[in-house]
Amino acid sequence: MPNLMLIINPGSTSTKVALFDGTNKQSEKTIRHDASELAEFDNVSEQQKLRLVAIETWIDSLQIDTNTLSAVIGRGAPLCPLEGGAYAINEKMLDDLKSARFSNHASNLGAVIADHFAKKYKVPSLISDPITVDNFTEIARVSGVPEIVRKCRVHALNIKEVCRREAAKQSKQLEDMNFVAVHMGGGISVASVRQGKIVDVNDALLGMGPFSPDRAGAMPIGGLVELCYSGKFSKEELIAKLSKKSGLQAYIGTADLITAEEMIDDGDEKAELYFNAMAYQIAKEIGVATTVLCGKFESIILTGGMANSKRLVDEIQKYISFLGKVVVIAGELEMEALASAGMRFLQGEEKLKEYKSI
Repeated sequence: MPNLMLIINPGSTSTKVALFDGTNKQSEKTIRHDASELAEFDNVSEQQKLRLVAIETWIDSLQIDTNTLSAVIGRGAPLCPLEGGAYAINEKMLDDLKSARFSNHASNLGAVIADHFAKKYKVPSLISDPITVDNFTEIARVSGVPEIVRKCRVHALNIKEVCRREAAKQSKQLEDMNFVAVHMGGGISVASVRQGKIVDVNDALLGMGPFSPDRAGAMPIGGLVELCYSGKFSKEELIAKLSKKSGLQAYIGTADLITAEEMIDDGDEKAELYFNAMAYQIAKEIGVATTVLCGKFESIILTGGMANSKRLVDEIQKYISFLGKVVVIAGELEMEALASAGMRFLQGEEKLKEYKSI
């Protein structure tokens, strides 16, 4: 029996769409949107109509029988802290996303657009493992400053998918195993995954962990305080600097890893220093994650777009190989992860949770 699923994954200037029959991808397209058109909307939810037209054109081009569709799955967006897993899209979720209650992020449209098509085709809709999945232990929330609580913000969708796949290779369930999983993209998440739950992770957006191609990572507190009171930046400008204009971008003028490697190949010693410094910091954070698991884990998984870089992977492994088995699963498996979540639901392996907001 076919299990035809429509997958919706909105990005800042594009929408990835795919049609899966079970875990088999039938068709996929990245629909590009005019950035100037999108910029006209203050709230990303207002982009819905513009994106819908493009998606419907793509669906029509497939000439499929939409009566055979079984479910629509959208990318999860920043919501209130949640248990991991799949959630039915409901009105409370849609209200939080449309009002940008937790973030005005392009992924807010994932559930909103999925809900539209689910109602149109009269099938269930869901999201799975949004970035605000939160299975922190209470001890993991402590920062050292009472006014500041550590938050769980993580590339949960890809991290849990690669861990699930690695567990399957051992003929085991994700819930039976521990992993250290490292998603390396624009942001870098180094997660301690215990029995399927992300129990600790650095904040990949603002503070903690390694610097990334364009993010600052953890910094000496004194220097940060001086920067805050230097008079050079407003609050908004400093946040933009730390989250979009730091890391490799600030040090060598590019956030593109391929360009950085070309600079190194051309003998740029500065580029090599900061490239290796990023690898060094990733490796240090991996060491931190292994201690959370008391050294009891199956393997360290390196994933995300930057895992395609052999130079980066080799440099990281130079520091961490003594810790245990290292597995490389390069790229981002977001569409596949969403399809897998849909299949677990359709086959009765996983019940959809109810989103209750706060």
